[in-house]
Order: sequence, then structure tokens, then C-alpha cells
Amino acid sequence: MRLPLHHPALLAVLFSLQAAASDSRCPTSRTAAISDAVSQAKDQVNKAFLDSRIRLRATMSSGTPTTPRLSEYLKHAKGRTRTAIRSGQVWEESFKRLRRATPSTNITGPALASLSWEVGCEGPAPVLKCDFDSPYRTITGHCNNRREPALGAANRALARWLPAEYEDGLSLPFGWTPGMTRNGFPLPLAREVSNEIAGYLNEEGALDPDRSLLFMQWGQIVDHDLDFAPDTELGSSEHSKAQCEEYCVQSGNCFPITFPPNDSKLKTQGKCMPFFRAGFVCPTPPFQSLAREQINALTSFLDASLVYGSEPDLASRLRNLSSPLGLLAVNQEVTDLGLPYLPFDSKKPSPCEFINSTARVPCFVAGDSRASEQTLLATSQTLFLREHNRLAGELRALNPHWDGEKLYQEARKILGAFIQIITFRDYLPTVLGAEMQTWIPPYRGYNTSVDPRISNVFTFAFRFGHLEVPSTVSRLDENYQPWGSEPELPLHTLFFNTWRIVQDGGLDPFVRGLLASKAKLMDQNKMMTGELRNKLFQPTHRIHGFDLAAINIQRGRDHGQPGYNSWRGFCGLSQPRTLEELTAVLKNPELAKKLLDLYGTPDNIDIWVGAIAEPLVERGRGGPLLACLLGKQFQQIRDGDRFWWENPGVFTEKQRDALRKVSFSRLVCDNTHITKVPLHPFQANSYPQGFVNCSAIDKLDLTPWASREE
Repeated sequence: MRLPLHHPALLAVLFSLQAAASDSRCPTSRTAAISDAVSQAKDQVNKAFLDSRIRLRATMSSGTPTTPRLSEYLKHAKGRTRTAIRSGQVWEESFKRLRRATPSTNITGPALASLSWEVGCEGPAPVLKCDFDSPYRTITGHCNNRREPALGAANRALARWLPAEYEDGLSLPFGWTPGMTRNGFPLPLAREVSNEIAGYLNEEGALDPDRSLLFMQWGQIVDHDLDFAPDTELGSSEHSKAQCEEYCVQSGNCFPITFPPNDSKLKTQGKCMPFFRAGFVCPTPPFQSLAREQINALTSFLDASLVYGSEPDLASRLRNLSSPLGLLAVNQEVTDLGLPYLPFDSKKPSPCEFINSTARVPCFVAGDSRASEQTLLATSQTLFLREHNRLAGELRALNPHWDGEKLYQEARKILGAFIQIITFRDYLPTVLGAEMQTWIPPYRGYNTSVDPRISNVFTFAFRFGHLEVPSTVSRLDENYQPWGSEPELPLHTLFFNTWRIVQDGGLDPFVRGLLASKAKLMDQNKMMTGELRNKLFQPTHRIHGFDLAAINIQRGRDHGQPGYNSWRGFCGLSQPRTLEELTAVLKNPELAKKLLDLYGTPDNIDIWVGAIAEPLVERGRGGPLLACLLGKQFQQIRDGDRFWWENPGVFTEKQRDALRKVSFSRLVCDNTHITKVPLHPFQANSYPQGFVNCSAIDKLDLTPWASREE
């Protein structure tokens, strides 16, 4: 993938790669300069990582976590991800130091290779040995593709479908330098776009008449199975993160979201919302591109990694290894009327404890670090935990000769297939509507040449789901009527709110709410509820909250995303140039005018904004651009996965026949105390119409998994 060649400094670097052999500098001198630059960069970056960890722990211990601290807790890199991001930051900082030290000297291909080696970009991990005969996936996603074992593995760069577009061609986002234009026009502030385009006041009529709340929640489940880019640490600035937050200092990896004049948040939150750039990785040989590439901390496969983790150490910690039953570890302190909860995160302090200072219930721990982000997500994660252990128990009854490892792997394999089936059979048709067959034709088998990696642009296209989140969440009783004294909870009160599950009614009222409440409708005139646009991660009894719409816009610029028309062209769609043409695409003259007043040209419209602004395709919940980007990605996820559940040899024919009967409603029946469920849980349901007893829902027949004792 090539960078745009319109920056003189970048041209010099790239030209030098082709002329590496003519470099006449002394190799010893060059190596010393690289070692010195890397040493200084490591000192700076290591200090930033250490300071961040100390400050986060200290703030959480204070008992009064702020919105920035809650966000930082959620976006904090751990394990191998942290190591990969640290290496990426050291590489970039070292490269900048070398360019400053010798501005007239080209940095050659051999020097770039030496720099990567000195930084340790490949890391100290042992050489991977793949067992291609294993019937099970690796936890990290390695070894799926026999020709390229790292393809789709965790802690690698997101894929680029179009080259990155940065202000300087390397890493600076557009909107960074005051007075700098893009395509001849200045970019509007991200918060200004949010205020003008995404905001609305009246929640009446905002709900989707045809989609249940489960439709929204399943989208987040899938997203948390596929991609995650934690924040960077400090970077190349002498300023601390605290200064970035308190004084809106734009430097290094701090890219604050400035409030426009007359913004209501100016009076309560100061001049900006702090924003830290996403973690990125080292460039890879042969260094055709030196542009910053953001990390995907997760496997790119739809493999239930949000349940099991994407790193071996975490996967091991999530298991119950005290007995040979193949079980996941469960909470040892509390139960849900006898049914297990996720284990509590043992690391202290926990932000969830401070949401209710009396209850002091910790956050949960699961395969994805965001499991406790909001209550419905924690509810879903708990259902998957219970299902794994239920499957392991039934498999053991069928196969008493299986050891714990085989029970664990077989249950994991079945649960991964469950998520694949629900996503492609039940969820995606409700998203893509009439475009489903166009973008995701019937399965024809595994294709080793298909790249399954999650694309950078997909991480923005899939954020269309933020427009499906309603302002409140309902809890319902066994007759699907309002439950308890607080049956309708404002969304912002459910961030990091594990105590509502553990000490205030358990899982079932929330699960019924998923099944019998409506999602928010994706509407051009009512895009994002104020609960997300003004109160994201707003702690109880505080008035400070983040704006998710502005974050999405700023994040797109941080990632070097090309503009709206570039992606329209990529998808073979028209590229509007005038107000009339944009109006024809959006079928909304007022919205088209607002966008052009803000951006000056459709070319500059941020990808997330342009994608969600389009009218919905027939029977779908996204416009033509979203249908293209989502459909292309999901087809590649499926066709590039050697362990896809339909691929011959992954399951037997009888096992595949059994798996076709799985359903989310059956998952609920098997893992809660709920006895009445809807036949079509992704559709909007109103009890009792369309609800049946659990006895009417097909069970997963596991007898095809019975095997003779060897």
C-alpha cells in the first residue's frame, strides 16, 4: 500500500528506499545514531507508560473517578497489546529523532530495517510453530492461513482498503495544524459537526418499530469480537496527559476535541474534551509505507474471542483449571439465584466499585476488557459464559473419556459457531436488507487467498450501531411488564454499572428488556441520543460527559481515514460534487446543505458522518455506502476463515445440521430463569404476541458430538 507522494520530506525517504545501495554513510556511525535515537525514545516512552499506569491507579483509588479516567480504564492497553503499541511508539519517536538529527540525509531501507531490529518490532516472542492438523483455532488467531500464519492474528495492524491520508503523509491527522486546509477547505471541529448533524432534542418517535433492543446489542457483541484499538500513551511531547486534559494542550498523541463557541459544555467542562490517539504498530518490511497504522488488539475472526480472550495468558486466567471439566471460571462470591456470574476483576481499584459507593461491586472480567462498559454488554457476556459451561457439561456426559482440554476446546468451537450463525443468519439480513445477497452471496467454501483482516474503515462503518442505542433501558418482569421501583434506567447510569446486575434483580430483567424493548431507529434527523452525545461515561452525580459522535469523527481523522467521496468511489457509487448532487444522494436537502456549510466539499465529509447520513437501503438499517463496507468486510471474515463453521471438515455433516437449529431465544432458555421467549428475537416484539414457551424452541442436539472411547 503506497502513501500519497505529495510531501517533499516523505518523497525523500521513499526515494531513498530505492537507492539504498548507494548510501555512502559509515555503517558503524549509522548504527550508533540509530541506537542512540532508540535509547532516548525508549526512555521517554517507557516513562510515559509508567506515569500513565501510576496516575490511573492513583485516580481510581481516590474514589472519585472522572469521565477521562473511566474512558482511560476502558482504552488501557494490556499484555502483548501494550508491548506492541510501546514498540510502535518507540519506532515512530526514533524515526522522528533521526530525521531531526540529520534533516539533509536520507534514511535508507537498511537503516529502517536496523531501526526496527533495534526497537524490537518483532518482539521477544518465540518463533511460532503452527500445528495445521489441529482441529481447533489458536487463541491468538495465528495459523488460520497456512501460507500467511499471522494473517488475522491479534496485535497486528488493521488492514487498509485505501491508503491512509494524513496531514503530513506520515502520522499527523487532518485538523491538526491551524490554518491547514484539506481539498481547499478547513475542516470543521468534530464537536461542531456533532452539534449540527447528530444532535436532536425530542426523543419522541425515535424508536425503531421493527427492531428489538437485541438488534443493537448484538452489533456491539460482534464488534467486541472483531476489533479493538486501545489508546496510545504520551508520545513525543514534554506535556503530560494531565496537562492535555486540563489545558487542552495539543501535542504528541494528545488531540483534544475543542468545543465551538456557544457550546453548552464550555460552562461545565472547560475548552475541550481530552482525546488520545489510538495505539499503532511498527511499520513492516519492505517499508513501502511509513504511515501510522492502528493496531487491532483482537483476532479478526468471528471466533468468540470476547468470551475466551485473544492472548494465551488471559485465556488461561479465564479458565477453571482446578478440575478437568473444561469449564470457564465463574464468580465465587455471588450467584444469580444459583446461576453463575462472570468473575470479578481482581485488579484494584475497579471503576465499577465507585458507581455506587455503598454497593461497591467490582467490574467483571471476560475475554474482552470492555465487558463491563455497560450493563447490557455485561449481561450478554454472562450468557456466553453460562453457555460455554453448559455445553462443556453436556459434552462430558456424552464423552466421559474426554479430558478437560478437549471439553474446553469443543465447547469453545461450538460457541464460536453459534456467534457466526446468529450473526449471518439473523443479524446481518436485518442490517443489509435487500443488499444482503449482493454483498454476502451464499457460502462457497474457504478461500486461502481471501484476506480476513479487519479493515481500518470497518471500525468506523460498524459504528453505525451507535445510532441504534436508545436513551433508556427497560427492565421487565416475568410477564414482560415494568420490573421493580426503577424499571426504566437512563442509559448514562448504566456505564460500568455492575451493581445493577449483582444487587438489583439479576440478569433476567435486563434480558427481557433486550427481547421486548425496541432499539432506536437510525434516522437522518434524529441520529444520536443525548445520553451518548453528551453523557458518555458520565459518573453518577457529575455533569461531565463525553460526546460519542465527536469522538467517532475525531477518531476517523486520527486513523488517517480518506473522506466520504473516496469511499463512495471505492464502492462504485457516485461521488457528489455539488449541493444538488449531494441532495440527490441523501434525499434530504436540509441535511445536504448543513454538511456542505460545514465541510465546503463532499470530499471532506468524515467517513462516519457521510456513511450514517445516507438514507436506508430497502429493509435494511444502513445506506448504500454502509452496505458496501459492512458487506465486503463480513464476506471476507467468512471466506478467509479456515475454521468457519460451514467449511467442510470443521464439523461433521450431522453436527452442522444440529448447529442450524441454534437460536438466541434458546440461549436465553438454557441460561436464565426465563420461560417465555420470542420466536424472532431480533424483531420488535410486544408480549404476548409472538412469544412461546421455551419447550417450543428447538434445542441443540449434541449427540453428533458423542464419540467412542479410545
